[in-house]
Amino acid sequence: MTTTQKTPNEIAALPALNRRDFLQASAGAAFILAMGSIPGNAHAATVHTLPPLPFADNALDPVISANTLSFHYGKHHKGYVDNLNKLVTGTEFADMTLEKIVMATAGQADKAAIFNNAAQVWNHTFYWNSLKANGGGEPPAVLKQKIEAAFGTVDTCKMELAKAATTQFGSGWAWLVLDGDKKLQVVKTGNAELPLTKGLKPLLTIDVWEHAYYLDYQNRRPDYVNAVLDKLINWGFAADNLGA
Repeated sequence: MTTTQKTPNEIAALPALNRRDFLQASAGAAFILAMGSIPGNAHAATVHTLPPLPFADNALDPVISANTLSFHYGKHHKGYVDNLNKLVTGTEFADMTLEKIVMATAGQADKAAIFNNAAQVWNHTFYWNSLKANGGGEPPAVLKQKIEAAFGTVDTCKMELAKAATTQFGSGWAWLVLDGDKKLQVVKTGNAELPLTKGLKPLLTIDVWEHAYYLDYQNRRPDYVNAVLDKLINWGFAADNLGA
């Protein structure tokens, strides 16, 4: 197999996200080749990679700035991915999918570092897909029907999500989930915790770790949460998860 080598000038000319993706993909390929050449590697490593954002860097402006996105995605999310790869190398988790790692390490104190990083990779990827430019508005009909059955109105559902997000003490997440009885609920989780480990099906989430909003809103978490719900929330993603 041959690959086309790009010159430094060609790499520099790429748009910010494409340039980052190219460099990460190149580094990932080199890592895979390196792992394959290590003799006696007990576990075939699954290299976890940083998924591309489902929108452009500045697509969420002015609710979430490109500056916040560059740190949140390019530093925090990427950091969890990098840490996870280091932590699982050579362990029984090395060949597991991300979701299997989360489920296998949940609640185990001696595996807390692996769980925290794996869960945060999962949570952040889910969060990015819970947002879209020109979001908010009315949910798709199938989701709206479920929301009205559970909460009475879409506005009440949004109020419950806002309450969960703003009252979560410290870092964490607010979620719209489907429970075992196929009813919608709003729940909140602290730190890296997520509904999957409690038998709940996540439909969408709002990140309330300070790095998600502090550059744009400082300590005004409610302003960030309400702006996300009014202008960015991706009801279509939630509807897709409802039917998945």
